[in-house]
Order: sequence, then C-alpha cells, then structure tokens
Amino acid sequence: MDQPEGIRVSIFGQSYYLKSDASDRGYMRQVAEYVDQRMQNIASRTQTVDSFRVAVLAALHIADELMRLRLEHERLQGQVQSKSLEYAALLDEALER
Repeated sequence: MDQPEGIRVSIFGQSYYLKSDASDRGYMRQVAEYVDQRMQNIASRTQTVDSFRVAVLAALHIADELMRLRLEHERLQGQVQSKSLEYAALLDEALER
C-alpha cells in the first residue's frame, strides 16, 4: 500500500497541503480544482471578497448537488430493483414451462 504523502493545492488563492496516497493524488487535485472553480464562480456572481462567505455558499451549492444526486441514485436503484424482480419472475415463469 502506498504511503500517504502530500500534495499542495490552491483553493481560492490559498495554498493547502493535503495528505494523499500516490494513487489518489490526481483525484484529490480534481476535487480541489472543483472546489476552487465553485468558489471562483460564486465570488464572481456575488461580488463578495469575504472568503468565508464564499466558502459557505460553495459548500451549500456542493451539498445541494450531492443531495440531488443521492436522490436520483436512490430513484434509479429502485427502478433497477423493480426491473430485476420483474425479470426474475419472467425467467422463473419461462423455466417452469
């Protein structure tokens, strides 16, 4: 297993050191870039320089996105389960013939 090492990322003009396994470094950079982009976008729309306020608004936007994706995931899981049961019943019926 890879030893945790650090990567340096920049989010909203601030530098952060994140511990990460070698296999996760690219992913962690993508996450940091996503957060930075969200914060930059919100700052440009709200014309605020308060980084704490921008961070909270970005967190709310990201949490909203996460919750919507979770709801959609649950809905799709329900559809898959329903279809699986339907197909299993059809298979059982076909095998009984």
